[in-house]
Amino acid sequence: MKAIVQDRYGSPDVLALSEAGRPSPAAGEVLVRVHAAGVDAGVWHLTTGQPYLLRLLGFGLRRPKQPVRGLDFAGTVEEVGDDVTRVRPGDEVFGVCEGAFAEHAVAKQELVARKPERVSFEEAAAVLVSGGTALQALQDVGRVRPGQRVLVIGAAGGVGSFAVQLAKAFGADVTGVCSTAKTDLVRRLGAGHVVDYTREDFAARRYDLILDTAGLRSLTDLRRALTPRGTLVIVGGEGGKWLGGIERVFRAALLNPFVRHRLCGLVARVRPADLETLRELLETGRLTPALDRTYPLADAAAAVGHLRAGHAAGKVVLLP
Repeated sequence: MKAIVQDRYGSPDVLALSEAGRPSPAAGEVLVRVHAAGVDAGVWHLTTGQPYLLRLLGFGLRRPKQPVRGLDFAGTVEEVGDDVTRVRPGDEVFGVCEGAFAEHAVAKQELVARKPERVSFEEAAAVLVSGGTALQALQDVGRVRPGQRVLVIGAAGGVGSFAVQLAKAFGADVTGVCSTAKTDLVRRLGAGHVVDYTREDFAARRYDLILDTAGLRSLTDLRRALTPRGTLVIVGGEGGKWLGGIERVFRAALLNPFVRHRLCGLVARVRPADLETLRELLETGRLTPALDRTYPLADAAAAVGHLRAGHAAGKVVLLP
């Protein structure tokens, strides 16, 4: 089968289309013919091996342990291992696994769900990593409640585009921050207010909850926009080569005991419960993935580069 293989860390050009052995499902696993695979910011970090903390956390010191990139996928079940009861061959599914940038991939059955009919393969492939991160940021860490004022910084990005829709679905008054070219998209996603950061200061209002998915604002600027007991959730972001966005999370944790604000960071995990929640929201139409563009599998390097450059309005998807 064809797959995007990476044998060293570097620029997106290290991502090469190659032949790889077709995997087989073990007990509790599902073999899927991949029709679409989502591209997220984590792909760029694992491609470059930065921040270096990733290497120390077990992703490979000198080269990636997992040579095939990609997590999010959507496709058709071709084979199931022993003890699989959730899906069967022929089912259209979406979920997450290691090595999704390939014609075939193997996933654990608890991380696979049937694809809602109203959602395309391309849309379904964009959901779990970014949507699950947004869900955890709002519910688990942010403790969002109906009627709260919620600010989403990076509202047109992968996580941000889901956060805007989810916050609205949970009954919040949502403001999205984005560039001029992306304001129309953020309004379509459901933001009641849109701030063009090239022209306006988002701190002109106060918010009960701020989700910062862009990672470029100082804690001082972010706290200035919070209500007296508001909550800040830092989701990803940029930083130095060693710690990346974790640096701001550490600073927030050190400051947190001395202020009335709640200053929190999020390290998202892929959870089966989130998959079910997101599937229900997709099924009912309360959540619709925003797609920027699709690329053929062979152009994975260009897709990752496009995302990294900040050009994407919504999600980027590969088509094997």
